[in-house]
Amino acid sequence: MSGETEIRSFRVDTPDEAIVDLRRRIAATRWPSRELVADRSQGVQLATIQELARYWTTEYDWRACEARLNALPQFKTEIDGVDIHFIHVKSRRPGALPLIITHGWPGSVIELLGVIGPLTDPTAHGGSAGDAFDLVIPSLPGYGFSAEPAEVGWDPGRMARAWAELMNRLGYLRYVAQGGDVGAFVTDQMGRQAPEGLLGIHLNLLQGALLGSSPPAESEKERAALAALTTFMTSGSGYFLEQATRPQTIGYALLDSPVALAPWLLDHDTDAYYKISRAFVDGQPSGGLTRDSIVDNITLYWLTGTGTSAARSYWEVGQAAARAAGKAPPEVKVPVGFTTFPGEIIPAPRSWVEKVYPTLGYFHEADRGGHFAAWEEPELFATEIRAAFRPLR
Repeated sequence: MSGETEIRSFRVDTPDEAIVDLRRRIAATRWPSRELVADRSQGVQLATIQELARYWTTEYDWRACEARLNALPQFKTEIDGVDIHFIHVKSRRPGALPLIITHGWPGSVIELLGVIGPLTDPTAHGGSAGDAFDLVIPSLPGYGFSAEPAEVGWDPGRMARAWAELMNRLGYLRYVAQGGDVGAFVTDQMGRQAPEGLLGIHLNLLQGALLGSSPPAESEKERAALAALTTFMTSGSGYFLEQATRPQTIGYALLDSPVALAPWLLDHDTDAYYKISRAFVDGQPSGGLTRDSIVDNITLYWLTGTGTSAARSYWEVGQAAARAAGKAPPEVKVPVGFTTFPGEIIPAPRSWVEKVYPTLGYFHEADRGGHFAAWEEPELFATEIRAAFRPLR
């Protein structure tokens, strides 16, 4: 391949000066007083961030994360004017099914590293050889090592078209797609666009509940899900509203102060926040949500300077939703799989998922895991992916 379709190898190479500057900025932080409540209702707690900052500057080693990334096949290719970074790990198993899996915010490719082994080498992780995948893990435009868009219009639909082009460029004639958080918006659009070769999609966030009309609340599970949605909308969606309406405003702090960036990325949902806080304050990680992996993710945002450009993806989601208001979305034309994790923002019941996705073919309620299920519970997450796509092989 040549010209605009060229696929180029990529390695992470962080200058020493960037790490020195990061530590200097953390040391120069002006700290606020302690919150006046005993929980997170006023935001990320001072003790959590001060311990994170202490660990960040005294024990954490970015070079270990850099080495882990560089041990994987990484590439870049320009699609629709944006240089896209992606990890591409092929299984050694013959007949592996290609899977493009998309991260969300405040995550990155870091949150998906734990699923690479279970999905590409299932026999080493309790699966069968026939469940193997070739994995494509792209960084969303404006996130991590992908370039940031230089123009508006990079909404989930445009990202979905870019992913179809990426899979085509890699020579995959048949493949499946998975997404959570922002990745769920992108993967949803892939299902509605149904590009040639896409066999099916799997999601773990019901994005239709966040942007659609009020869902039914007749059963106990529906009422519980509606209560969770109401709680999120009334007391947990501050980051969502800010990024969907004024990403540039918060972006100045995210690019200037590591200790402004860190709590902004942690203040996402109650379940994940308390798990992350316990990893630092109590030394009790929840699965893959370890101190190192959490700081890996924050450091990636800092070193790539993508706090603002990533925040703008929410503005694009909001703009796309406004344009589509009052219009019926295109039908999803491919089979859909869905896993509800109990700690998710909205623990969606099957009835809600079927309303959004009439082509639902696989549904399961996991017994553990939350919003960052692939990060927190990679083995369980991989098991769900294998089960969801098994009928499409």
